[in-house]
Parts: sequence; structure tokens; C-alpha cells
Amino acid sequence: MKAMALTGIRQIEMVELPTPKIVEATDVLIRMKVVGVCGSDVHYYTNGKIGSQVVKYPFPVGHEGAGEVVAVGSAVTRVKPGDRIAIEPAMPCGVCDQCKVGRPHTCRKLRFLGCPDQADGCLAEYIVMPGESCFPVADHLSYTEAAISEPLAIGLYAVNQSIPLKGATIGILGFGPIGMSVLLAAKAKGGANFYVTDLVPERLQLARECGAVYTGSPEKTDVVAEVKAKEPLLLDVVFECCGRQEAIDQAVEMLKPGGKLMVIGIPEFSRWSFPVDQSRHKELCIQNVRRQNHSLEETLELMESGKIDVGKMHTHRFPFSQTKEAFDLVTGYKDGVMKAMVDFD
Repeated sequence: MKAMALTGIRQIEMVELPTPKIVEATDVLIRMKVVGVCGSDVHYYTNGKIGSQVVKYPFPVGHEGAGEVVAVGSAVTRVKPGDRIAIEPAMPCGVCDQCKVGRPHTCRKLRFLGCPDQADGCLAEYIVMPGESCFPVADHLSYTEAAISEPLAIGLYAVNQSIPLKGATIGILGFGPIGMSVLLAAKAKGGANFYVTDLVPERLQLARECGAVYTGSPEKTDVVAEVKAKEPLLLDVVFECCGRQEAIDQAVEMLKPGGKLMVIGIPEFSRWSFPVDQSRHKELCIQNVRRQNHSLEETLELMESGKIDVGKMHTHRFPFSQTKEAFDLVTGYKDGVMKAMVDFD
């Protein structure tokens, strides 16, 4: 089969690999249909690592995918050949202390699609996944929507971990796919007023189309002062979705006493810092978000019911042979890209 592998910094090439086979009774063989390019994929593409996760070349990448079931092992009951599925990229062990207390996303022996030293990615014609990672999707959902359910689940998980959102004033700093996922999930949960910042004008326009009451670029205006003018009591919760220190600083200023800061963005540096005086006097709660946990099923339900529409998220499409062009587009934030999708057919 053909797969796309990272072969160096900003290098990705089509390679020939053996087609995977069902080995375990719990295995599912999947023909890939659509893969989304994620910001973490881009970190591996441009830096060769995320923190301690270092790429060893060549390395097939990608983890936001949807496909068709080709064959299943004897113990698989959730899906059958021919099913259209969304793919949960996490493969927890199921027996460690974290798995046993309901935290498979922090499993001690976690394997994750497209993560160095864990598992090859899904930018390949075929992959094998455990049956528990495969979720059938409704007929009226496209493969693109099924693939987008993965980042959307991260946004939903962050929202569910934050505060009761009905009527809440909400900040979203960074309006890439995860920021957009947070807004869509928070709206579905009753969030009232959304304040969004980003550096890309087209993304701010998308935020307004999605219902933001305020959008601003930190490069062009004092976003903190403008938010304070509109919300003198400040914001109930802020979701940091861009991995920038200045966004953390802005969030601390925007939050009201007792507010909550949700840290989702993946920075390219190794340490955050937090202003002690304000964060202590306001008694702010700061919580990290690690991918998602038990949220994909609820995400698919919200999409299937029409409560969340991701139609505005996928802005660009590329054939499998042009995967590098997709990565370059996302890397450079070119052409107002929100989410680039790679099609196999």
C-alpha cells in the first residue's frame, strides 16, 4: 500500500509499505477515506518533535481520520465490513491504573495514531485499529464530518471539563480548528457570549459567522482592553487554544475572580509562566486539557442530531498525492485555511 511518511524537517514523501493485516481478534482493517491535517501533525513536520515525542524518520503521520471497514477480527462486535466509521486515534491498554479509574487518555502504555514510538499514522491507504477505536457514523454524515469528529471531541471534552456554560461569558484565544471546536461545543452547551482572538483575518470572520460577539487580533488592537470594555465584570472561562505565552497572559487579565483557564494549545517551548499577583488574587483555576476522554460518542451524537454543524471548518481539500501541499498550506496559515482535508478517492 501507499502511505505518506515524514522523511525530514518539512519533508513528506509517498512510500510503499506492506498492507497491514488482522492479527488480533479485536483488530479492524480499515480503508482510509479522509484524513484531516492537525496542528500536532504540523509540529512533527516543522520541528520533528513535540516535547519528548521525537520523530524517527521515515515516519507515517496523521491521526484525524475516517474510513470504511474492510474486515474484522473474531471478537469485534461494534462494527462490521462495509461500515463507515470515525476513528478514535487513542489505543489505551485497558489494565493500568489510569485506565481503571476512567482515564484512558492518560494511559501508562498509551498508543496513539501518528505518535512517534507509539503507532504509525493514518495517512495510509489501510490501517488496523482495535474495534474499541472504531465508531459507526450515521448515513447522513460524510466521511469528512466523521474525520472532524476527532478534533471536535477535544473541544467538547475541554468544554465538559470547564464550568457549567449556560449563560456564561467565554473567551477563546486562538481560533484554529480546536478553537472552533470549543466554540461549537460551548454553543451546544448553552454558552452565551463568545470573545475570540486570532491573528488570521479569515479565521476571525469565521468566528463571527459562528456567533462570536467580539473578535480581535492581538497584533492590531489591545484585545484585553476591548474585552474589559465590553465585559466590565470580565469572563467566566477562557480557553487558550494557540500555544502562545502572550495568550496565557491575556487570559489571566480577561478572567474574573474565580474564573477558569483551560489550557489546550500545544506550545513550541517547554515551560509556561503565569502572573502570580493576578492569578493568586483572583484565585483562578488553571486546568490542562489532554486530548479527549470518553467524548467521541457524544460528539457524534451532537453532529448527528444537528446540534453541531462543522460545515465551515473544512476549508481546503487535497488529493492523497498532494499531502505535502496540504501540510505546507496549514504550516503557513495560507489562504485563510481552517482545516485542510486529504482525500483518498
